[in-house]
Amino acid sequence: MRSFLPVLTVLAVIVGLWYLAVGPMNIRVSLDQAERAGQVVTPEGSRVRQETSVWILMAKNPGQIALGYDLERPRLPTPVQVGQELWKTTGEMAMRGRAMSKRSLIYHGWITLQSTLWGFVLGTALGILGAVAIVYSRVMDMSLMPWAIISQTIPIVALAPMIIVLSSQLGIEGRGVPKAIISAYLCYFPVLVGMVKGLRSPAISQLDLLQTYNATGLQAFLKLRLPSSVPYLFTSLKVGIAAALVGTIVGELPTGAISGLGARILIGDQFGTPLSIWAALLAAAILAGILVTVLDVLQRVTLKRMGMSA
Repeated sequence: MRSFLPVLTVLAVIVGLWYLAVGPMNIRVSLDQAERAGQVVTPEGSRVRQETSVWILMAKNPGQIALGYDLERPRLPTPVQVGQELWKTTGEMAMRGRAMSKRSLIYHGWITLQSTLWGFVLGTALGILGAVAIVYSRVMDMSLMPWAIISQTIPIVALAPMIIVLSSQLGIEGRGVPKAIISAYLCYFPVLVGMVKGLRSPAISQLDLLQTYNATGLQAFLKLRLPSSVPYLFTSLKVGIAAALVGTIVGELPTGAISGLGARILIGDQFGTPLSIWAALLAAAILAGILVTVLDVLQRVTLKRMGMSA
């Protein structure tokens, strides 16, 4: 509850800036429609207006600014328009018993969520195993960590088609596996870095104390290093799950898929329906928020049972 007001304040600022941006973004479309309707606009001619600053167009045509907030196909829809489109493709369809219809964003969100979770599990496993190897092996620390850092410099948009083509050449059927691999690729790095930090968080005095008790390396890992790494792990998992969702959506774009939030964004772009694009983007943001919130609750419960503060 303490963070509710700051979050609400940031949201209000974002919505305010969004509304302010609608006018200049849609002014040219508004003037084009007004001119086709026989109204007088300044300057005349769509080509001339393309070369004119939007601020000048708004200053010369103040009466047409409001039209940009109620277009059927705006360049930038208002938050209300996006909310209405989102409700029409989620809540309204669910109330009609068509939640899993292929026109419903609930269905497409479920398709995206499946690959996201598979990629998250795979990326988390790779990140944890890599962190353990780095902490316990100097050779792995000097070799694996630089390559892990370098891997994140490769744009995922360029890498995704390569993974899809390679998966096809290897005979991996279906689009779910390549999407999960792309998702894991973005997910593993924050988990790797967080776990390395967490496993190295115990003080030297604590490790020395275990040595005086003649504890084995496995006992030191299970009794000290692993519990100490749990807060770092959950923090990195919250970053990783959001990255995994982004990876899945990006993986849906070059596959020609017809299902998933990424596919809805691509189809909306191809058919020139900005409202469907923005509704899918907002649905993805809500899905990410739900996933992060679930992990946050698990973090609080786990740390409380371990006697730690969240």
